[in-house]
Amino acid sequence: MAPKRVSDYRELLRAGRWFRGLPEAFQHALMSISVLREVGSGEVLFARGDSCNGMFGVLQGKLRASGTDADGNEALLTIVEPPGWVGEVSLLDGLPRTHDLTAEGEALVVHAPQAPLFAILEAEPRYWRDLSLLLTAKLRLAFIAMEDTMLLPAAARLTRRLIWIAESYGERSDHSLRQAQVSQETLATMLSVSRQTVNQLLKALEAEGLVQLKYGRVEILDLNGLRRAASRV
Repeated sequence: MAPKRVSDYRELLRAGRWFRGLPEAFQHALMSISVLREVGSGEVLFARGDSCNGMFGVLQGKLRASGTDADGNEALLTIVEPPGWVGEVSLLDGLPRTHDLTAEGEALVVHAPQAPLFAILEAEPRYWRDLSLLLTAKLRLAFIAMEDTMLLPAAARLTRRLIWIAESYGERSDHSLRQAQVSQETLATMLSVSRQTVNQLLKALEAEGLVQLKYGRVEILDLNGLRRAASRV
């Protein structure tokens, strides 16, 4: 029988750099107020403009953080995979959600509702710093991505993005994923290039023996080789 308590997923959560770095008391408090939630494919956990409803940690599957304009054009910000957390921005500034968060396929998440989370933070104000570290880690990556967009060619940006995905955007410090469960179309949206461009660049990486293209995903054969390729520019 599958585990039904948040505490059953403690080791998975601790595989993430942010959660593992929290004080033990904050870890236990966060798990004690959180609930497991099964999310259906395409289900919206929150939408741009919504009031804050707390934070979410991904246990299985993946979540899509994006924005859409009036014409339906999507700007894909990131894909959140285990053991990543999301939803801290509105907690910190008290303003509405900045983007949409949607399940890409079925997912299992841990939900820390806003009211009990605020109660923990009011009782222990020092935990606000721990919460802000989650935001600053993402902000650091966002600055790098912005600089890359302005200065690097598409090949280098694609290589870096594959490395980020393999490392769960810095969350996995103990090991890396070897399967980037992301389609070429999704990569194209992330990098603001055409799918054809992504396909050509991936085939070049495949020819070097760094990756292998699979249906709907990219298998990373040589992560260190990808890092060397990214540093060549």
